[in-house]
Amino acid sequence: MSVLELSDEQVISLVRQLPAERKRSALLALAQEAQARREERLRFGEAQLRRACAERGKDWDRLSEDEREAFVNELLHLK
Repeated sequence: MSVLELSDEQVISLVRQLPAERKRSALLALAQEAQARREERLRFGEAQLRRACAERGKDWDRLSEDEREAFVNELLHLK
């Protein structure tokens, strides 16, 4: 199977030519993909925070929101 390579501008131009309902479907598909990637990044970040807490003898689940914020600030300002 051959692969057709298009520039971003070409793809956008093609999408603009679609009927409204097909544009909507394309947008929804892209939004769902972006949401899935966002959720994956959030899970990864939370796992990293849990690991960092455990390494410092803390339990992420037992921290209050203020304690979590202070912990993240502490991590951000480590040198």
